[in-house]
Amino acid sequence: MRIVKVMSAMGASSSSPLRERKKRATRSALKRSAVGLVAARGLAAVTVEEIASGADVSSRTFFNYFPTKEDAVIGWDPTVLAEMIDGLRLRPGDEPGPAALRAMLLAVFSAFDADHRDLLERLRVIRSDPHLVAHHVLRWGETERQLVGALAERRGTDPATDHYASLVVATTLAASRTAMMSWCDKEGRVPLADELASHLDVLGTGLAEPQERLL
Repeated sequence: MRIVKVMSAMGASSSSPLRERKKRATRSALKRSAVGLVAARGLAAVTVEEIASGADVSSRTFFNYFPTKEDAVIGWDPTVLAEMIDGLRLRPGDEPGPAALRAMLLAVFSAFDADHRDLLERLRVIRSDPHLVAHHVLRWGETERQLVGALAERRGTDPATDHYASLVVATTLAASRTAMMSWCDKEGRVPLADELASHLDVLGTGLAEPQERLL
C-alpha cells in the first residue's frame, strides 16, 4: 500500500496520474492474490505463476512489482520505503530525531488502517510460516538501514559511526514491529496508529516498568 495520503499530509502533492493509480491497483491485487493462496495452501505449494494469474496479470508483470513470492506475501514495496524516507526529511529541521521518526511512523500506520483487514490477514500468514517471518525481518532490516541514513543526514553525521541514530531507529522499529503483532492479536479492534503510539510511549519513558505490571 502506498502512502500518498500520508505524504500529502506531510506536504507532498496528493495528485496521482492514472498510470500510478493503475500500478498501485496491480500491486494490491498481487498482494491479495499471494496472501490468499498462501493462506489456503502454504508458501511452498504456491508459485509465482499462480499468484500472477490470481491478479489477472502475467508472470513477467509480477516481477515488475516483486522480486520474489515472499515479497508479494509480506507486501514489500520499495516506493513506500522511499516515501517514508521523504516523510522523515520533511519533518521540521529543529525537531528531535525520535520525535520526527515517531511522527512519520504514526502517519504511515494511520494510512494502514484504510485496508486493515488485508493487513491483518497478511500478518497472520506471515506469522504462520518461519520462512516468511525471516523474510519479513530481512526487509525490516533494509528499512532500518535506510532510516538510519536519513536520520544521520538530519544530524549531519556519518550513518556508519552515528550510534545514536542507529539506536533510535532500531528501538523505534522494534516497538513498531511489536505494535503490529499486538494489534494483530487484538484482531484490529483498535486503530493501528493508536497501538503504535502506546508502544512508543513506553519507549519514550526509557523503558521504565509500568506501575501496573502485566500478568
